[in-house]
Amino acid sequence: MGRDRPIWSRMTKVSVLDLVPVTEGGTVREALLRAADLARHAETLGYERYWTAEHHGMPGIASAATSVVLAHVGAATSTIRIGAGGIMLPNHAPLAIAEQFGTLEALFPGRVDLGLGRAPGSDQRVAQAMRRNMTSGAENFPQDVIELQAFLAGDGRLPFQATPGAESNVPLWILGSSLYGAQLAAHLGLPYAFASHFAPDMLDDALHIYRRDFKPSAQLQQPYAMAGFNIFAADSQEEAENIATSMMQAVVALRTGTPGRLQPPKPGYRDTLPPMAQAMLDNFLAASSIGTQAVVERDLAAFIRRTRVDEIIVGGHIYDQAARKRSLEIGMTAMQAVEAVAV
Repeated sequence: MGRDRPIWSRMTKVSVLDLVPVTEGGTVREALLRAADLARHAETLGYERYWTAEHHGMPGIASAATSVVLAHVGAATSTIRIGAGGIMLPNHAPLAIAEQFGTLEALFPGRVDLGLGRAPGSDQRVAQAMRRNMTSGAENFPQDVIELQAFLAGDGRLPFQATPGAESNVPLWILGSSLYGAQLAAHLGLPYAFASHFAPDMLDDALHIYRRDFKPSAQLQQPYAMAGFNIFAADSQEEAENIATSMMQAVVALRTGTPGRLQPPKPGYRDTLPPMAQAMLDNFLAASSIGTQAVVERDLAAFIRRTRVDEIIVGGHIYDQAARKRSLEIGMTAMQAVEAVAV
């Protein structure tokens, strides 16, 4: 049975989650070029991995063809791990994902991760448009994960082998924003990533269940947990609060059914919203830090103490590329300062 980590550890890794935002006035091509630039920058700063995620029908997100985006990012980098955070497996045949990620592993050996989720990555209209048999949905997720794992391992009991894919053994992760993913990750003995960067409510319970029920596997002997955490960091508090308003606008647009391209910052945006919308934003951003390096250090330290996660993956839409890169710089410096005082 898995055990919780100590209250503090010097081993907390930090990674980057980038949804490849398409900015207002920008193009998909520009978003993809910025993604490669951001991954290169994260690599030089010492981030562990760069992940992107499958979303469909979203005019402000350019990562729908996730494996293609990862090939683009992998070619632009040399050491940082690249991966999906994640692939929405109900949208795909496991064989197709094995072939895609087996190809990535052949191109970038030892650098590829495959995080799996059971949501469609949009709504049911998009799920229908993906042209899968609609009777094969989220309820078959555990079986699809096991089938995909077998293809990647080159299991001899399969009627045929995935080429590429067989014997690539791309490491699988289970993603989640509820208790279901925690239970499945624990049962299969896989690493677990919780989407607290947008759905923080069940984080503590999910981590507890995952660690309590974890069963060792060929891939993983002890539980390994990652949690999402937004960072909007700048050299002044005012600037940090300003750059965070692009994400706030995106969240409000999504929750009101009008998703669009990432908007420029709007100073004082939160204060213009009605109380109910402000409360919704506060909940959405509960696992976030907005501020200078000192503020980010404080918030990261509190989050690690509370969750004892093995890894933090940093999210947060920021409109300006230079500001995004600076935020990553401050975030890494803050994490290094937190780790330096860990006991």
